[in-house]
Amino acid sequence: VQLQASGGGLVQAGGSLRLSCAASGRTFSTYAIGYFRQAPGKDREFVAAISASGVTTYYADSVKGRFIISRDNAKNTMYLQMNGLKPEDTALYHCAAASPYRPVTRTEEGYDSWGQGTQVTVSS
Repeated sequence: VQLQASGGGLVQAGGSLRLSCAASGRTFSTYAIGYFRQAPGKDREFVAAISASGVTTYYADSVKGRFIISRDNAKNTMYLQMNGLKPEDTALYHCAAASPYRPVTRTEEGYDSWGQGTQVTVSS
């Protein structure tokens, strides 16, 4: 599956951004999707994930209550709405897709396709 990410940028602390990730090449409604991020000098970490049906969502503790992951299966697109952004949210954000019919997961090993990454920078 091919993933095309968009929506990053520079925002002040407390602001909002919405990331989008358009998918192609595989039936979108059959696989879980997720977002991971990597800050300079740090390992890539899990941010959020959503099941194929959209019923189940997972969030990292650091973003719970501020970020919302969603999907539009009719548009083959996933979204990450980020509110109340903090400087520590600054990172390169990657969308990812799991293999069809695999359960949604927080681990990188559960995803076999990755987008190119979009930069999010939050100024204090």
